[in-house]
Amino acid sequence: MTIKKNEADPRVIRTRRLLQDAFASLIQEKDFESITVRDIAERATVNRATFYAHFVDKFEILEARLMESFMTIINRRISGHEVLNEETIQSIFLGVCEFHKGLSTMCKRRNTSLVPVFEIQIKEKIQTILLSFIDKDKMLSNPNAQFLINTASIMLSWGMYGAAYVWNKEGCLISAESFVKQSLPLVMNGAKELLG
Repeated sequence: MTIKKNEADPRVIRTRRLLQDAFASLIQEKDFESITVRDIAERATVNRATFYAHFVDKFEILEARLMESFMTIINRRISGHEVLNEETIQSIFLGVCEFHKGLSTMCKRRNTSLVPVFEIQIKEKIQTILLSFIDKDKMLSNPNAQFLINTASIMLSWGMYGAAYVWNKEGCLISAESFVKQSLPLVMNGAKELLG
């Protein structure tokens, strides 16, 4: 377990950024499996104890890096959206495609083993984003609606993630915009329950 430091402290922010930047440069050079905590600490010019004060292990720093990257993309795409509608879903879907494409760039070497490790967290984050647009009072007042909305959000998040993953894995043969435009009718059919 990491030692909890004051997350707002500029020194903590700076050290975490140094460690994440060091990790980002190392992942460009070598496989994740061969990167050690010592490598990350040396690249960041800190000692290993400092690394462990901020992260449990290299998996936690990878997760932090991936989630930060994912949320930066998604927040930029959904900025200004107030309700869950086709346009919002399209923006989220495009963000998921952009994330997958960026993952290939971030992990230039064959780090295919990394994707499944954080797949669940990304799917859950997509679901959380979808549910953040849903009226909570409406959900809580009707247990059946709550079940349907939760199930629809799971299916939608997993579907968008899976479709974007395959699109990227097959080499992004068409633009993300074209892919999402062609896939959106299927997605929207599954989203009816969320849209009410």
